[in-house]
Amino acid sequence: MSEREIRKTRAKEISPIDVYKLLPKTNCKECGEENCMAFAAKLVNREVTLEDCPPLLKKENEEAYKKLWEMLKPPVKEVTIGTGDHAIKIGGKLVMYRHEFTYFNPTAIAIDVTDKMPEEELLDRVKRTEDFQYEYIGQDLRLDMIAVRSTSKDSKLFGSTVEKVLRNTSLPLVLCAFNPEIMEDGLVAAQKSRPLIYAATENNWKDMAELSSMYDCPLTVFAPNNLKLLRSLTKTLIDYGIKDLVLDPGTFPNEGLSDMINNFTMVRRAACKEGDDLLGFPLMGTPITAWLEHKGTAEVAMWKEAYLTSILITRYADILIMHSLDGWVLLPNVILRQNLYTDPRKPVAVKPGLRVLGEPDENSPVMFTTNFALTYYTVESDIKSGQVNCYLMVIDSGGISVESSVAGRQLTAEKVAEALKETGIADKVKHRKLIIPGRAARLSGEIEELSGWEVMVGPLDSSGIPKFLQEKWKT
Repeated sequence: MSEREIRKTRAKEISPIDVYKLLPKTNCKECGEENCMAFAAKLVNREVTLEDCPPLLKKENEEAYKKLWEMLKPPVKEVTIGTGDHAIKIGGKLVMYRHEFTYFNPTAIAIDVTDKMPEEELLDRVKRTEDFQYEYIGQDLRLDMIAVRSTSKDSKLFGSTVEKVLRNTSLPLVLCAFNPEIMEDGLVAAQKSRPLIYAATENNWKDMAELSSMYDCPLTVFAPNNLKLLRSLTKTLIDYGIKDLVLDPGTFPNEGLSDMINNFTMVRRAACKEGDDLLGFPLMGTPITAWLEHKGTAEVAMWKEAYLTSILITRYADILIMHSLDGWVLLPNVILRQNLYTDPRKPVAVKPGLRVLGEPDENSPVMFTTNFALTYYTVESDIKSGQVNCYLMVIDSGGISVESSVAGRQLTAEKVAEALKETGIADKVKHRKLIIPGRAARLSGEIEELSGWEVMVGPLDSSGIPKFLQEKWKT
């Protein structure tokens, strides 16, 4: 394959045949697969890596390896910010639309502090950013970074502020200053933590490139509402030797909103659909601009920041800088982010098995639900909030909700009967009564016939479990 053919292949959907043509074709099974075609299919699905094929790593296959790496590398480059266990990876996207393939590396959210903030306020914001946590369908949703902004125009103060932040957090940093002299003092303070530099413009790009190279830090390119300039600056910086770039096409909360959406979309389309390497970098959004331009109340600015954030998460932003720490601004957006970055090919599921909720005894009720994560955690929450002591069987429905899995035969009476045996629940209770979800009522007769247990049809919604048990549970 020529370089041009590889570029065209990357711009369209890669097929296993395209990959297979460049593999050694030895069918040696050293990769753990039956043959090279099976390995090619897994490469396309990102289930294995090129390094898993030992023959491909030999010197005689060096050219084929390079071509495969070029073909399989994500259209949007992955960039690492920070170091060690707390480093954040952004970008690395393979497709433009989520239904095409999984999105990797969830949008990183940075909360800002400034070098003019009183120390108490600054440290409080840092702590609240680190402590932010919300459990959602078994996942801990958190914030990712701190953005230190220079608003004083004092380089020494900026440097000391960066030092102060680093002493109080292990989160990666974004350093925000357009003046290279101010930025250098911040980089001196953070030289071991590999922060993201924000930002290089048409006026300061050379100095910022020097700093990026000297301190080995990724660099943001800022060209608001000017994609031609953004691409030109990116090319210049790449030619200058800067490889880890982040692109900021500009965030506009008011009349420029449609331009913002179009710019982010066109940049990502150019990378994923047209194979444009100069625009194949992570995208930066700055919902904080809602605060910088507002003239009304703080609540209006927060509302604008909230909707800007949701738009940017869905419109391909890989990293965001925000100001508000209020739950009603952050919570919907971190949940939105989590939902977008799950694998669309695999339902979000929990492990099947028996759960012991509260302190049940031999007279406690026995219930079941499916292993669809949202269903399970909703049922678990309702049981716990009602202070119910019970046994809950989680049955493998392929990660599908109760009603859908009953309709699609992923949840059957046979599976329920098997679960009663496999969990050993009969040894834990002396009764033989099973409470089933109201939306699985049609299975009640079959379950009784197959299991020998008496079936009680529970409420349609798990919020009704405490009341149902209070009125109808008798052993």
